[in-house]
Amino acid sequence: MKILIAGSSGLVGSELTKKLKMMGHEVLRLVRKKESPVGIYWNPLTGEVDRDRLEGIDVVINLAGENISNGRWTASKKKKIWDSRVLGTQNLSRTLSLLDNPPKVLINASAIGYYGDTGETQVTEGDTPGNSFLSKVCQEWEKATELAEQKGIRVVKLRIGVVLSPKGGALQKMLLPFKMCVGGKIGSGNQYMSWISLKDLVSIICFCIDNDNAAGPINAVAPCAVTNLEFTKTLGKVLKRPTFFPLPAFVARFLLGEMADELLLRGTRVLPEKLNELEYNYADSDLEGALQKMLS
Repeated sequence: MKILIAGSSGLVGSELTKKLKMMGHEVLRLVRKKESPVGIYWNPLTGEVDRDRLEGIDVVINLAGENISNGRWTASKKKKIWDSRVLGTQNLSRTLSLLDNPPKVLINASAIGYYGDTGETQVTEGDTPGNSFLSKVCQEWEKATELAEQKGIRVVKLRIGVVLSPKGGALQKMLLPFKMCVGGKIGSGNQYMSWISLKDLVSIICFCIDNDNAAGPINAVAPCAVTNLEFTKTLGKVLKRPTFFPLPAFVARFLLGEMADELLLRGTRVLPEKLNELEYNYADSDLEGALQKMLS
């Protein structure tokens, strides 16, 4: 197939691109540099794009968005987080809806931040959204695909959990302090963390491309969420390091501001109900086993 990816240079996009090429697909990239030799130029905030080059593409995968964990959440940063996801997806969806030969499938990233802080309550795709900043971003991010749906494109809204990989993201940032024996729980440690291995996330995207029954919101998380304390102990066990140095909530808030509450101190306990119904077969369903494989 001919597959177009926005956000191909990120952690997930890079791994996905490699896998799709290995499977024999032709992969095209949306890039933000004009006259790029390796992609199709687009401006996600204005919608500027060479529309003719998008005709006849089979699948579009949108992973683009400002990094939410890089820098404090100033008003300017929050606007970038919002615009890069909501405006970018609206403009992409509008462009796809105007094509004579639109793609059959649009897989659009979203996040489990949609649900907000759920405490110990388990949530599935049918549950209501939260009221936090990230919850509102995710709600509008998903709504931004409406024009593509109205065109008859099958739209998958992947609510992605915490992606685990030593190559980037949260796990990569944790490795150095844990290896130096200064890792520990964050806040109370009772907040739930719904995770997914990078390997499984890439496989889930490929699974959704091929499965006509995959549509609407889909929770891209492993079957068993863990608390921050459980995650801390498991990572320490795999690395053979003690985990005696907690990060108190007030210190996290002092260092990171609002981001600390949304990303570290509040939890989301998510079940992958739709993936289970579709009989997706996980490569990494057990946290300890997944970390052993990643860090061996």
